[in-house]
Amino acid sequence: MKYIVLVGDGMADRPLKALGNRTCLQKALTPNMDRLAAEGLVGKARTVPVGIDPGSDVANLSILGYDPRKYYSGRAPIEAEYRGIKLGPKDVAFRCNLVTLEYSSHPHPPVGKGGLEGGNAVMKDYSAGHISTKEAALLIRDINKKLGSKDISFYAGMSYRHLMVWRNGKEKMKCTPPHDISGRKTGAYLPKGKGAEVLLSLMERSAEILMSHPVNIKRVRDGHNPASSIWLWGQGRKLTVPSFKQKYNLKGALISAVDLTKGLGICAGFDILPVKGATGYIDTNYIGKAKAALNALKKYDFVYVHVEAPDEAGHNGDLKAKMQAIEDFDKKVVGTIIEGIKKAGDCSILLMPDHFTPIGVRTHTSEPVPFAIYRSTGVNLKQKASARGYSESICRMKNVLVFDRGHKLMDYFIKGK
Repeated sequence: MKYIVLVGDGMADRPLKALGNRTCLQKALTPNMDRLAAEGLVGKARTVPVGIDPGSDVANLSILGYDPRKYYSGRAPIEAEYRGIKLGPKDVAFRCNLVTLEYSSHPHPPVGKGGLEGGNAVMKDYSAGHISTKEAALLIRDINKKLGSKDISFYAGMSYRHLMVWRNGKEKMKCTPPHDISGRKTGAYLPKGKGAEVLLSLMERSAEILMSHPVNIKRVRDGHNPASSIWLWGQGRKLTVPSFKQKYNLKGALISAVDLTKGLGICAGFDILPVKGATGYIDTNYIGKAKAALNALKKYDFVYVHVEAPDEAGHNGDLKAKMQAIEDFDKKVVGTIIEGIKKAGDCSILLMPDHFTPIGVRTHTSEPVPFAIYRSTGVNLKQKASARGYSESICRMKNVLVFDRGHKLMDYFIKGK
């Protein structure tokens, strides 16, 4: 038996008036996901344990079969693992977003007043206009030159997503993801707690460096949002989990455009498969991901396919983009996989989002998510209910599989119990 997991990041949503009080999944044209739900079995899983913030790191850790309450250590160290950044036992990694802050009277921070303008700056864009990786690399390079030290190092990543490592650092402060505060004043969400003054200083100083940077000057001239500050969050120490091979005796591979998900794959012992044109946004190479997964089944027992686009659209509050991302995921990923496994022999598919990213709130929420399991052999599919279509309504159905501890779903998917 071969196994494929298809994750549409954040595609679950809540009913919207603009859609006639239906959700994006209910309104979108998704014949392939509907087929999996109708011909397979369905259920709901709580991928985010009660009391833990609903991050993609926590949710995908659950989907992979690892209990976040036992293993979770923070988002940034997972990304550092993929990037090959070695963390010592006393080192703390932070996510370092390039963001666009909007000031009361200036497009850039007033010189001498600092980048956060006394907490009155507004989080205009958590992604700095989805800044290009090439532009971002130049900004992070210069920030590291001017703000880096023997204890502080900045590492360039993709688009707006980067890392900062604080050697012998503090980790117990409260930090807020920038995508959680879109359109809000930053004052109530600045880092708090022991060590927070170091982060605040770096963020303030970064804004003064960035406001006159040639990359930003050109972006503003071209009508794009500038990267006006760094935003530090998602801190933690090195993540250690047992390998997926140890847990399930399966050789695994992972396909994603996001360092976070790829870092989880590395921690689980997977091979990370590159796909040209995979961006993590609505323009990603959906078909390329699906074809890479099908090709991987020749070598691997288990393939995890992660698509970020619906989540990004949710964070942006972009209904049109989220609908398109869901339909593209259905047609180009799910449809391609369904057609392709006809040549792969016995195969099982697990379809699900990692969490909700409702358009109305523009951030993650922690309610249980719907899933569908399809087995080409039909084994174990008559024990519980199927559904007419794939959507959040599955979570309200009776006689479906229920996993209040979401990490147990993987055991069922692979072992059937």
